[in-house]
Amino acid sequence: MTVADQQPELPAATVKRRRRIPLVWIVPLLTGLIAAWLAWDTFSKRGPTITVTFDTAAGLTAGQSQLKYRNVVMGTVSGIAVAPDLENVVVRIDTTREAEPLLKDTTEFWVVKPQLFAGSFSGLDTLFSGSYIALRPKSDGSGKAKRHFIGQEQPPILQAGAKGTTFKLETKRLGSISIGSPIFFRDIEVGTVLGWDLGDLAEKVTVHAFVHSPFDQYVRQDSLFWNASGVSVKLGDGGVSVQMESLRALLLGGIAFDTPRDSKQPAATQDETFNLYTSFDAAKTAGFSRRLQLLSYFPGSVAGLSAGAEVTLYGLRIGEVTEVSLMYDKETDRIVAPVHYQVDAERVTGIAAAQGLPPGFVAAEMVRRGLRATLQAPSLISPGKIIALEMVPDAEPATLRREGDLYVVPTSQTGGFDSLTRSASELMAKLNRIDFDKIGKSLAGAAAGLDDTLNGPQLKATLASLQKALGDVQDFMHKLDTEGAPALKRLPAIAAQLQAALTSANKMMLSFNAGYGDDSRFRRDVDRMLPQVTDMVRSLKALTDLLSRHPEALIRGRTNSGTE
Repeated sequence: MTVADQQPELPAATVKRRRRIPLVWIVPLLTGLIAAWLAWDTFSKRGPTITVTFDTAAGLTAGQSQLKYRNVVMGTVSGIAVAPDLENVVVRIDTTREAEPLLKDTTEFWVVKPQLFAGSFSGLDTLFSGSYIALRPKSDGSGKAKRHFIGQEQPPILQAGAKGTTFKLETKRLGSISIGSPIFFRDIEVGTVLGWDLGDLAEKVTVHAFVHSPFDQYVRQDSLFWNASGVSVKLGDGGVSVQMESLRALLLGGIAFDTPRDSKQPAATQDETFNLYTSFDAAKTAGFSRRLQLLSYFPGSVAGLSAGAEVTLYGLRIGEVTEVSLMYDKETDRIVAPVHYQVDAERVTGIAAAQGLPPGFVAAEMVRRGLRATLQAPSLISPGKIIALEMVPDAEPATLRREGDLYVVPTSQTGGFDSLTRSASELMAKLNRIDFDKIGKSLAGAAAGLDDTLNGPQLKATLASLQKALGDVQDFMHKLDTEGAPALKRLPAIAAQLQAALTSANKMMLSFNAGYGDDSRFRRDVDRMLPQVTDMVRSLKALTDLLSRHPEALIRGRTNSGTE
């Protein structure tokens, strides 16, 4: 066996051909994979398509305008078309999957664009980026899924997530209050007006007022709200006072509220209802619980008096006029003006002490003492009138009557500027009744008579007689001077003799006073002698009485029997 025979037999090699993918197909495959991934990514992030109806599509562009929430893109406008009714436009929006949980029936949509709304500018950032559609879901996420919406023409007042409490304010007149009007608390802006209800406009308007936290804790059940719009101008003793809440309240209208410092009421809850008063004075007046409804019949003109006018007592406001009308009074057969007004009894300090008295007792007593309702003007330049309750001296007797729930207070025409006007009118009437023509004719006649008297023969004769009398007087004085000269020469001697006599009489009186006056010795001796004479007389009287009862005492002497 050879070496070659001993070697093992080796297996035969086989050749196999492998199939290879051409490199040219790698690029299409990669492109397909990327396209598939992009498609999957797009569809996975794509949300539902929704439609939003607006009045106009101003500022919106298909394929460009976006849908945003908190400045995060939630979709893109894919189409804009006019609604079938030709009244609105329908905007189709392709949303993202993140937007799907926000598409509820409580979600709000509006177009963000540059505009002035609620007293402030909004949407200024769209000057460069263009207008877009904003959405805001309800804060608690409630609501049902929805795909067709109606957009708002104005943006919402509150920002998303604003914390606070909404209250309802009822008023008869809305005035200048509008959506976005500020709400003030002690001159601090703490809230805004969200809107009002339109369902009960026949009787009242319900305003929705939102107060931000933490200021809403100051709204309590006894808080008072009033209309703070406009400017309040008052003319008082200190001059003209102008009160304005703020410039923004003047332009947009505003509401203010206040709470008593000693309030013990709990904080107001969501949607609690309050009255909205027309002014601060009306709100302050409403804070008094005890009111008296009064009525007065004025027989004359009530021009300038209207509802809301002041009612004063001793010059201080205690109420306001509620109604002024006209009626025919059968008893007096004339037309009178009944004026209804209410007063706040609690404005009088200490009136609570009279709570236990019968109703109207205090008012009836005041009327008995002369309380009367007068119509007055608060100032000379003011066209308005007020009701002033005054104690009229010497007023005609009257009593407090009652008509249903109203107390009738008697009236008086005295007091105030009106009384001055009436007095001036009466004076002018009296002056008008004077016949000045007759007086002028009388004066003319008197002047003519005086002229006749002065230039008449009688006065001339009188003057001639007077001149003759003066001549006679001069002759008499000449004779008196001639014949009375010797007697007049003796007058100095007679005067000297009289002076000497008076001097002698004076000396005599001085000598008498020195000898017998109060300080003379004679007077002192007399003063000492008089008590002695008095004692002597008393002793003589006692002796006389003793002898009259016991004449034997002259012989026997006085006994010591002890009995007289």
